[in-house]
Amino acid sequence: MTNARKGLARTLGLAGATFMAACMALPAQAASSDAERLTSLLEPLKTYSADFNQQVASGGGSLQNASGHMWLSRPGRFNWEVSDPYRQTVVSDGQKVYLYDPDLEQVSIRPLDQRVTHTPALLLSGQASELTENYNVSRRQQGTTEFFALSPRSNDSLFESLELVFNNERLSGIDLTDGTGQRTEISFRNIEVNPDISASHFQFKIPEGADVMREGN
Repeated sequence: MTNARKGLARTLGLAGATFMAACMALPAQAASSDAERLTSLLEPLKTYSADFNQQVASGGGSLQNASGHMWLSRPGRFNWEVSDPYRQTVVSDGQKVYLYDPDLEQVSIRPLDQRVTHTPALLLSGQASELTENYNVSRRQQGTTEFFALSPRSNDSLFESLELVFNNERLSGIDLTDGTGQRTEISFRNIEVNPDISASHFQFKIPEGADVMREGN
């Protein structure tokens, strides 16, 4: 797999897991009003469908641009289909994550928990006390747009910062920066909140003849 494809796969996998984890939020009392507001926005989100544009940049220069469509069904299921600049699919069935590159005929499989263990937004699915204990949450607003910044208190996170963007109380974007300074911005359009999504979107059948790489246990 080329470096460009590996980079796209990594950022798509991380972004997909981040988005899935964020959307697993459960209602809870939070010491921080900002964390409480974020939880209240995410809690009603059961399923989600949208077109996405993704830009990856480092050192002020653009590295990758990608676009496609995504589906999500909580808890733990998502499907990211990249259509441009080349095809890739990232599917989670709630237990495993499958990354498929049809041009290279390669499938990478890993446990879901290995993908999201250090994702700050994953804490939104648990106790609010865990969120406020391990992550700083701050909110700012511009008109009808709300920005929630999550910064880890420890050094074992996969990224330095994460921002979730809501427009008119709809999740419309993700902005994350990893430890190398690489920044990934994802914007969503043609958003559907809580649509009926077929379970087949979250089931992956390994194509005949594809090379399979298994990671983790």
